[in-house]
Amino acid sequence: MPEDLNPAERLLNLVIALVNTNAAMTKQQVRQAVAGYQDAPSDDAFERMFERDKDMLRELGIPIVTVGGGGHTDELGYKIDQDAYALPSIDLTPAELGVLSLAAQFWADKTLRTDIARAMTKLRAAGAGDAAQDALAGLAPRVGAVGSAYGPLLEAIEARRAVTFTYRAASTGQVTTRHVEPWRIAARGGGWYLLAHDRERDAPRVFRLSRVEGRVKVFGPARAYEIPEDLDTDAMLGKAAGETRVAILAIRPERAGTLRARGKVLPDDAVDVASRPGADGVARDLVEVPFRSLYGLAAEITGYGAAVVVLEPAELRDEVVRRLTAAASLAPADASTEVTSAPGATVASPSPHEVLASRRNFEGTPRTGSDDEGVSRG
Repeated sequence: MPEDLNPAERLLNLVIALVNTNAAMTKQQVRQAVAGYQDAPSDDAFERMFERDKDMLRELGIPIVTVGGGGHTDELGYKIDQDAYALPSIDLTPAELGVLSLAAQFWADKTLRTDIARAMTKLRAAGAGDAAQDALAGLAPRVGAVGSAYGPLLEAIEARRAVTFTYRAASTGQVTTRHVEPWRIAARGGGWYLLAHDRERDAPRVFRLSRVEGRVKVFGPARAYEIPEDLDTDAMLGKAAGETRVAILAIRPERAGTLRARGKVLPDDAVDVASRPGADGVARDLVEVPFRSLYGLAAEITGYGAAVVVLEPAELRDEVVRRLTAAASLAPADASTEVTSAPGATVASPSPHEVLASRRNFEGTPRTGSDDEGVSRG
């Protein structure tokens, strides 16, 4: 047996032993029979280890009860209340299992992918089987990678312990050390965010996990703070991400499906005919798309190349043209097309090879939120 058994393995071994005991197990029986306790250097060390593990299991909702007379002695014994611990049989409809399958697809990051795959396999074995695969056909939600900050932050939230990390601000690029009390982790617009109380600023703050640099360090005692009961995740994320704005895009037929899905097709007379793009001789659909991150939407639109032209707002159009012009500067000197930057004006645009390369980077992975999007005020 390894000298230092993983604490999680020791806890699991203890649960298995207490579930399968006929009556109850005394402390000495636990120390002798359960892997992970035999190597305690002293009686006091074992007592501390065992008491800590019991408290941890009870916090996890596992009902460990104390009974008198374990074995042939009057020593107290311990067992798990089977009636309170047992789960009812799982009976899921195909639609319910389909929703769980859809939720499982949400976790594309390797941090939780293996555990979720195992859980779904067990649920399918106990539930509705393959029928759930058709319940929500065609839907495939995705978010970006969670990153290394997710695990420590989730553990800190469960234990209500403070954390410290290095953070790069979106607006200034300044790197500072933050000390916060984490409240909740949420996904919005393709990114992950931490809602927390910033101790230095003594105020609620939102942090994008992709801007956390280095390791997240947990410090201080457990149960050091309370998470507000009236915490409004949507309100905090909405305030941090900024106001919702609207872009009017001219999209070639049967192109940019993800933009169309998020937007609303406008009537032909919604925009002055004189301002509509027509240099390529192809009639385009007018689509109104809401957005919060100008840079995130600009990156997505750039990936569609000449298939999408921005009509409004002007600053979004300028940012898309800037990106296309930068890509065009990398193209061979004899390869160029034109892209409309504003009514009646054109600029050099990327060659077909550059457009395809850009599309591979962005098309199919829309970014309504971006690392350029400011979420921390202060």
